[in-house]
Amino acid sequence: MRPRVPVAVVGASGYTGSELLRILLHHPDVEVVSVTAKRAAGQRLDQVFPQLRGVSTASIDAFDAAQVAARAQVAFAALPHGESARVVAALHERGVTVLDLSADFRLRDAALWRQWYGDAEHAEHPAVGLLRQAIYGAPELHRAELVRAAEARAAGQVPLVAVPGCYPTATLLAIAPLVRAGLVEPGELIVDAKSGVSGAGRSPGLGTHFAEIAEGLRAYKVGGAHRHTPEMEQELGAVAGQPLTLLFTPHLVPMARGILSCVYARPRGDGDPARFHRALVDAYRDEPFVSVLPPGALPDTAHVRGSNRAHVTAVYDARSRRVLALGAIDNLVKGAAGQAVQCMNLVLGFDETAGLLQAPMFP
Repeated sequence: MRPRVPVAVVGASGYTGSELLRILLHHPDVEVVSVTAKRAAGQRLDQVFPQLRGVSTASIDAFDAAQVAARAQVAFAALPHGESARVVAALHERGVTVLDLSADFRLRDAALWRQWYGDAEHAEHPAVGLLRQAIYGAPELHRAELVRAAEARAAGQVPLVAVPGCYPTATLLAIAPLVRAGLVEPGELIVDAKSGVSGAGRSPGLGTHFAEIAEGLRAYKVGGAHRHTPEMEQELGAVAGQPLTLLFTPHLVPMARGILSCVYARPRGDGDPARFHRALVDAYRDEPFVSVLPPGALPDTAHVRGSNRAHVTAVYDARSRRVLALGAIDNLVKGAAGQAVQCMNLVLGFDETAGLLQAPMFP
């Protein structure tokens, strides 16, 4: 039996860190050897995450790049934008393969990053030299690059994976095959998506306080203001072979987990209305984590909760001559931690499904 690969979780005190640990602590091919977090340093994991009582009593340390690199070959960075880039760069230069769950390496253009993520503290990208090296970690779109990274790693190179955002994951899985097949007009996409409140992170705030969010449904960051917009445009533009602009409206739903993305598109040409659904079936026939629902069935966030699975479908509305593509995921798993582990599996040459075959929780 081959030795397990030592891994680290950096920024482990949030919801994404919690999900990473839940998956990695039971992964057959890795061993968690380092857990760090700024605010929780000095505490035990089962104090910060009571659900881990009886599972792990590991201590949480303050981050030190040299110490993490001395222990781990692979690190997951679950840190805020801007802060993450510096940590990733410090680990990468020490030879650690990093899977970054922030947005710091998702956008290939530094000027675009500065426009959407720059602020007074991070006016310029902190590690611009690594932008072009990062692989956008959507296995269904970039599996070949992730597999090549495994070969490069075996030859001594150090891979860096930018794990996609949650809204882009649900959206790309639903609509990218239709764009790639030339079935819809790529410049007229409207994305309407709903997310559970865990997407806002673990830090308490008025906008996610129970009394403020319960029994309500609200749109937020409308009018092209949400930071995931350029990420979706970048990836869909690459699929379409041309730059595109889409309209994206996110909504906050009073539930803990889940994202449902509804993408409205104008079809190209005429033909069998079933061609849109067939395009999804053809695209995901061999994908381990994407299920194309049969005609008449619709994605439901409750049916993917706690899993790395995605449910997608496409429906043609003959009356309005529009196509509706839908995708449902768990924002913390397929939209974050699970997808990161899926990418790690590919980069390390493991079975892609290792540690990720848990069935969804229901009800």
